[in-house]
Amino acid sequence: MSTSPERDREGIFDSNSSGVSNELVNKKKRSNSEATEYPRRRATIACQICRLRKTRCNGARPKCQLCTDLDAECVYREPGIKLDAGDKLIIERLTRIEGLLQTSLATQNSHFALSSTSPATSNGTNIGSDDAGAKASSHLAIPKGTSIAGLASWANPPTSISTMPRVHTTPALNLLNWPLIRELVARPYDSQTLLQLEMAREPLRMTPPVAFDLSRATAYIESFFERVNVWYACVSPYTWARYYNTAISLSFREGPESCVVLLVLALGCAAECGSIALVSTDRDPPGLSFFRAAWNILPSVMMRNSVVAAQCIIMAAAYLFYLVRPLEAWTLLSNASMKLQLLFGNPSRVPSQWRELSVRVYWNALLYESDLLAELDLPHSGIVNFEELVDLPGGFDEDEDEEYDDEDGNDETTRNKPVNPVGRDELWYFLAEIALRRLLNRVSHMLYQKDNSLTLASLAPIVSELDFQLSQWYEGLPPPVRFPLSHAPISHSVQTVLRLRYFACRTIIYRPYILAVFESEQASSDPWVRECCRRCLEATLYQLENVTTHRDGHLPYLWQGALSMVSQSLLIMGATMSPALSKILPSTLRVDGIISSVIVEVDRYAHLAPSLKLSSEILRDAERRRQICLGSSGKRA
Repeated sequence: MSTSPERDREGIFDSNSSGVSNELVNKKKRSNSEATEYPRRRATIACQICRLRKTRCNGARPKCQLCTDLDAECVYREPGIKLDAGDKLIIERLTRIEGLLQTSLATQNSHFALSSTSPATSNGTNIGSDDAGAKASSHLAIPKGTSIAGLASWANPPTSISTMPRVHTTPALNLLNWPLIRELVARPYDSQTLLQLEMAREPLRMTPPVAFDLSRATAYIESFFERVNVWYACVSPYTWARYYNTAISLSFREGPESCVVLLVLALGCAAECGSIALVSTDRDPPGLSFFRAAWNILPSVMMRNSVVAAQCIIMAAAYLFYLVRPLEAWTLLSNASMKLQLLFGNPSRVPSQWRELSVRVYWNALLYESDLLAELDLPHSGIVNFEELVDLPGGFDEDEDEEYDDEDGNDETTRNKPVNPVGRDELWYFLAEIALRRLLNRVSHMLYQKDNSLTLASLAPIVSELDFQLSQWYEGLPPPVRFPLSHAPISHSVQTVLRLRYFACRTIIYRPYILAVFESEQASSDPWVRECCRRCLEATLYQLENVTTHRDGHLPYLWQGALSMVSQSLLIMGATMSPALSKILPSTLRVDGIISSVIVEVDRYAHLAPSLKLSSEILRDAERRRQICLGSSGKRA
């Protein structure tokens, strides 16, 4: 296909990175022969201020020379985050990609008129390298005597183009206002409709917890680490035994460890049973008894401001996503966001043994808040303000369970250290998803801010740059998660989800050209416009052709995936009504079959949430009206 990315472009991951461990950043002790290929890790010694100012730090304690001259607080980063050659390779690629977009935007910003604030005021990313925070230095003035701690959140954070804009036109229901598509709906829908439906929804019935059955606990734990942790990567297989032993000793009645274990069992049970769309409505959702027990503990856990408390909340939100309760999940995510902002406000608030977990919990909160903000007009929590100062996930240390501090700061030693971990600490998907989510946010920020002044002429270089970024993302995927750019089914669930996300991103990059043709058929006379429309429609069809594969990401993405299917189907329906665009589409029989399969699939989800029920009704009604319109115009045989 002509849409295949160029093979010579670099991406977030080096395509030759299979030489790095398949577990990516597994912190294993290496043999002497391996040491020549993977250099020894070293701790960074530059203080935070020297990093931000990109100044060489002399490493003096308690204050370096620069901080002494500035009379500023000198804060050193503890050497808890260690990088090996594979980590650094990934970091270098990601930094380069960020820089490419920033440089391009900075040189073209005066012509694009995207917003009143310059998007090129940029969004550098501190991802654990020695120049941590360097990109932010040109935007953050540090007055004499000002502490660096918490600077990103409390002192005018730099404008980021990797955030969801506060007012944007990305949501699925926004397409109902487009020409041609609005002819297919019975009445206008407000952009707030889905949010209002979810707000008016009956709360989840949390009856007093009943005794739960632990007879299949081992199977649920295995299912969690095999099928669930890959999406969230927020439970260490090396500390699991300590969590479980603590929960057993407390009879699962209190404490964050008990809460985490119960949520692992709930999510593991859910994963074992498959998509909730296929679960009979006359029975409780799989894992609900474990979730109720965890919910009974959660209020006391939520009162704590600790990393493990935030971990519990993220996992509870994950189960609510599984139940297709997006607004309840957002409520919990907001609580976790506040805790994380408090913890990251000062480096000393996160002990070194919890640092890696805090980073993973942070990215979970940011990823899923962004997904919700893409469809619902919700308040922003502010967690994105730390994006430039938070590392990318590294690897859980295999030796971290030998000795640890509990949440009260007491040193303890694990008595029942496992001989082998219960699963792998695999980060391929999680890192790929972080990078793609940031790109999706950029697309919304640059193309879908409400009332932007983009023209077809100013749109072209932005779209080309964003598509180049998406191509680099794909080209850099390592073999374990790289998917084929075709519409053939894939048996690998991670590849399936990433491919769906890839085509969804490509669709929204090129979607403005479809709108241009909907508004004026004459726009299609431009060869570039026609080509961009072709790319958009092709990506849309690729996303919809094997529609049942959306269930592979049923834990984190069923709700988001359903709305994506609705918006893509409306786009195809509108294209069939356009004389110019209908010529780009495949045969009528094939298009009708794809739309019918989407309607059946979304109907299957309709009972799970009022927002999905309305989406299903809109889709079915639009297809009925489309057939009538095409028949009356003589386009339908």
